[in-house]
Amino acid sequence: MKRWIGFIATLACLPLCAEEPATTRQANAQPALHRYIVERTFPRDALKGVNAETKKQVNANNARVGVKWILSYANAAETKTYCLYEGPSEAAVRKAAQLNKLPIDKVTEVPVTLTPQ
Repeated sequence: MKRWIGFIATLACLPLCAEEPATTRQANAQPALHRYIVERTFPRDALKGVNAETKKQVNANNARVGVKWILSYANAAETKTYCLYEGPSEAAVRKAAQLNKLPIDKVTEVPVTLTPQ
C-alpha cells in the first residue's frame, strides 16, 4: 500500500516538476489585457454614419494593435460616448483611436469590477 501512495504522489507531482522551459512559456504567452473606458466628444450627427462596414473597419484597425472594442454608450444627443475597450496598454488604445481617426477626451483604466450583488 505504501508503494502505491508513493507512486501516486510522484504522478501528482509530474505536472509541477516537469515545467516547460522559460523561453517556451514566454514565446507562447499572451500580453496581459487591461480594460479602459474611453470618453469621446463628437459633433452633432457624427454617429449617424456608424454602420456595419464602419464597425468592421474599426475592429480591424483595433486588432492591428491588440485592442478590442467591447461596447459603447452614448448620451441622448449622441455627442458623447463612453466606450469600454480591452488592450495591452493605454498607448495601444490611443493608437487604435488614431488609426480610426477617433477623438479621445479621456482614457481611464478600470481594473476593478464591482457588481450590485
